[in-house]
Amino acid sequence: MNFLAHIYLSGDDHDLMIGNFIADSVKGRAIENFSEGIIKGIKLHRQIDLFTDTHPVIEKGKEMLRPQFRKFSGVVMDIFGDHFLARNWVDYSDHDLHLYTMAVYKILNDYKALFPVRSIYTLEFMQKQNWLYNYQHIEGIKRALTGMARRSSFESGMENAHIELERNYLFFQNIFNEFLPDLIRFVKKDEEINLRKLLLS
Repeated sequence: MNFLAHIYLSGDDHDLMIGNFIADSVKGRAIENFSEGIIKGIKLHRQIDLFTDTHPVIEKGKEMLRPQFRKFSGVVMDIFGDHFLARNWVDYSDHDLHLYTMAVYKILNDYKALFPVRSIYTLEFMQKQNWLYNYQHIEGIKRALTGMARRSSFESGMENAHIELERNYLFFQNIFNEFLPDLIRFVKKDEEINLRKLLLS
């Protein structure tokens, strides 16, 4: 899952949201530079990635994409996941998507002084092109994937992945209709386990 899903799965916890957002830019012992709440968000991000990457339903989508996108098939699936979350936002949230994304940008900017350089760069482009809101549109997906293809050190072909989404739309929609509720349950279960540990400590 990509930025929208990670932020959505952080709920209303700002520290968790920040950790989830910057996680890919935090390497090694650099995690120790952050507060307990942000560290929890970084770890949650990694748990979400592991759960997603090893889920059998997601693997079906990667199998479809692998001949064309090879090792980037997982990256493409992550972007597709944000598309279906944004496209079906009313099924997962009581908040208006536009108002929600504007609120998220404000929170991220409030914490920007803490961000690794790469995350600051990402936030600037995210706001400029309004990724979180525009993921719901094929054109938004195309723009996001094209940007990722440009930043990749290898020839990925991701700039054409939106064509596969359009060509096999129902196939990918069914995958994420099955997967997203599983992911949400996983995160809620993890939160419940952590709460029990806190109460018993």
